[in-house]
Amino acid sequence: MLSAAVGSAPGAALFFATYETQKSVIGSFLGVESSWTHLTAAGCGETMACLVRVPTENVKQNLQAGRFASTSQAVKALAAENGGRMFGGFYTGYWTTCMREIPFSFIQFPLWEGIKSTLADKQGYPATSLQSSFAGSFSGGVAAAATTPLDVIKTRLMLKRCVNGELYNGPVHTFHRILSEEGSVAFFKGIVPRVFWISLGGFVFFGAYEKAKDILSGGSSSSSNDL
Repeated sequence: MLSAAVGSAPGAALFFATYETQKSVIGSFLGVESSWTHLTAAGCGETMACLVRVPTENVKQNLQAGRFASTSQAVKALAAENGGRMFGGFYTGYWTTCMREIPFSFIQFPLWEGIKSTLADKQGYPATSLQSSFAGSFSGGVAAAATTPLDVIKTRLMLKRCVNGELYNGPVHTFHRILSEEGSVAFFKGIVPRVFWISLGGFVFFGAYEKAKDILSGGSSSSSNDL
């Protein structure tokens, strides 16, 4: 819990600072409401957010797997990996995580922005933060289900070994091993809890983000239905 909490705020800050900036830049060429603008900006945001997310994910998942007894022990052990070079083991699975997060955002953000845009057109005013919460929950759940196979591969790589102690060696090797040893159904292990927590988290995350953005910008788009 500690590692997840420590990485949450800076990871989200990096993501949305990059997302909003790139949406403005890319939008000047492709249009602010273009799906291509949303998915490209989201991909850039995820690449930056993973600089914080991956180290905290490594600590968290190794603790959850029972490899270490405390956060401090996990941090010291991961720092010592690879001879302490290149941030030790903190960035194990960085590119695999990006391979999961970027497709996730390619699905989630155009869908989220599209739902908000459709609502705004129908009701004649911008989507409220409550509506944004439901849109974020739905789009997050869809993206979570679609990218579960990538999450399984990423998790196996971060934990390094299977139950028999054999090392995984890169995403392609991991993919072939899972497919040959466990079958295609193994790529969807954990899909129910993954969809559940991301849908729930998306409801809180996107609603709070939209409300905070509205308040900080001095906007007056809030309605009685707002959070």
